[in-house]
Amino acid sequence: MKRLMAALFASTLLLAACGGSDSGGSSSSSDFNDADVTFVQGMIPHHEQAVEMADLALKNADSEDVRALAEQIKGAQDPEIKTMKGFLEDWGKEESKDSGGMDGMGESEMGDSGSTGMMSDEEMADLEAASGAEFDKMFLEMMMEHHEGAISMAETERADGESSDAKDLAGKIIKAQKAEITEMKALLESGV
Repeated sequence: MKRLMAALFASTLLLAACGGSDSGGSSSSSDFNDADVTFVQGMIPHHEQAVEMADLALKNADSEDVRALAEQIKGAQDPEIKTMKGFLEDWGKEESKDSGGMDGMGESEMGDSGSTGMMSDEEMADLEAASGAEFDKMFLEMMMEHHEGAISMAETERADGESSDAKDLAGKIIKAQKAEITEMKALLESGV
């Protein structure tokens, strides 16, 4: 009987050691909370709209600098969309059914303004209809607003999220999009 109890105890210890992410006290990709899910579910359509805007710039922009910026935005955000879809899959969560992004988020979840920088259907139609220098100016102004919304969302994730992977991505988004805002302001000031 003692041998059986010892064997059961040993197997229990072995299973516990091999088992969950809680045993080491460190965060794993499976550690997440509602803030992480809300961030990812909102940021996917947000990034998808930025890619759509970048595609319009590649087609309609007059300035080579604006087209280069659009390539840069698309090149960064396409892989981030795939990463975030992977997070949701790992977490057993679905993408948001709201194609408008984070419209369902309250002000407490989005900070003081509650704005995500998402463009309305009308704004997107206006951008698509524009061309040349008018398009360039409109694209830069709209993308700066869009980026400011993404930065706000990412800052909320950094403050409230639990997933180290999602928080790291949020940090990268903040850094990249602040740099792109600086670039867009310079392009606007140069008269693009």
